Amino acid sequence: MFWYYLMAFVLIIIDQITKWIVVTQMELGQSIPVIEGFLSWTSHRNQGAAWGILQGQMWFFYIITVIVIGFVIYYMQQYGKESRLAGIALSLILAGAIGNFIDRVFRQEVVDFADTIIFGYDFPIFNVADSALVIGVGLVMIATFIDERKKKGSLKS
Repeated sequence: MFWYYLMAFVLIIIDQITKWIVVTQMELGQSIPVIEGFLSWTSHRNQGAAWGILQGQMWFFYIITVIVIGFVIYYMQQYGKESRLAGIALSLILAGAIGNFIDRVFRQEVVDFADTIIFGYDFPIFNVADSALVIGVGLVMIATFIDERKKKGSLKS
C-alpha cells in the first residue's frame, strides 16, 4: 500500500512543479512548440472542469474532490491489496484529484499547459494531474474487466 501512496505523492510533486514552471516562466496565453504540429506548452488557466465546463463553480469542485479522494482511498485500501493494477490505477486517480485540488484551493483556477493536436483536432489543454486521472480511470476499467473475467473463469471450473 505504501508504494501506491508514494506513487501518488511523486505525481503530485511533478504536477505542481510543472505548473509552477508554467506560472513563473510563461505569460498567460504564451505557447512554446515542443513537437511542431503535435505538442506545445501553452500557458492556460481553467476555472471549471474538463473542456471548461462548470466555470467558476469552485465550491462544487471542493466538495466533489473531497468526496472522490475519500472514495479513492477507501477503494485503494480494499482493492489495492488484491490487484496491483487496481492499486496503481487508484493512485493515479488520487494524484490527479489532489493535484488539481491544490490549484483550485490556492489559485482558484487550474493551470493547464499541454496543448496537443491529434489527427487535426486541437485537444483541450491539460496538465499532469489531468493525464493521471484519465490514465487512472482507463486502468480502473481494464482492472475491472480483468477481475470480471477471472470471476467468470473461476465459476466455470
